Amino acid sequence: MMVGRDLSTLFSRGPSTPGRVVLEVDAVTTDDVREVSLRVRAGEVVALAGLVGAGRSELAGALAGDLPIRSGTVRVDGSQLRLRQPRDAVRAGVGYAPEERKAQALLLHRGVRDNISLAMLDRLRRLRFVRAGEERRLAERYVESLRVRTPSIEQEVRKLSGGNQQKVVLARWLARKPKVLILDEPTRGVDVGAKAEIYRIIEELAEAGVAVLVISSELPEVLGLADRIVVMQHGRVTGELEREEASEEAVLALAMAEDLTSHTSRGNQ
Repeated sequence: MMVGRDLSTLFSRGPSTPGRVVLEVDAVTTDDVREVSLRVRAGEVVALAGLVGAGRSELAGALAGDLPIRSGTVRVDGSQLRLRQPRDAVRAGVGYAPEERKAQALLLHRGVRDNISLAMLDRLRRLRFVRAGEERRLAERYVESLRVRTPSIEQEVRKLSGGNQQKVVLARWLARKPKVLILDEPTRGVDVGAKAEIYRIIEELAEAGVAVLVISSELPEVLGLADRIVVMQHGRVTGELEREEASEEAVLALAMAEDLTSHTSRGNQ
């Protein structure tokens, strides 16, 4: 009743035909992940699955320039990135919505307008001044298109619901028109109605040709959204599943692959 439709139709993604490779990650190693490689194509949703401590969020932070990469390469549209800080990722066309939106993504005591325009200030400035009219029109456009429920664009973000806060974060990156969008737990802490709207936004991004990398701990969400699923454990990739072959059992088997192998080895001794 909250969503307004049968929950069985919450995910509407059908077979897709991804385009060119946009994001290329080759043997990336950080303090928390080891030699991770993956590809995400234009118009494709790739999910990173795994149990707590698998290294998914740490990989996302590294790709966003927030955590140092020790070795390996990251390319966007064939150009190798030098990710020394988040600004480098943003300029290369990478957007990142982190897991902890209140602590890591939002200026809680600032308005919706300020939060949406945050990643666009370099394009909205003239000399040292932000063009207020353009900033206001930008915020109003995305509040309307993403159906952000707020009394005005000046409303403090801390007073919005969790779902509307998340849509403000998404609006920030949609305004930037990224080539790659990394979403870490995009529906955590939001009600089922907001989940349905966030799924719609993700699907529309993929249809528009954005390469989307989603991290989620909810297996139904992973299976419903993703064209491909890359599974991690202990900082390594343990396997990859196409949409057609993916199931909760298959994902969990890969998420525990090293533990299962170790247990089998001990049992054979």
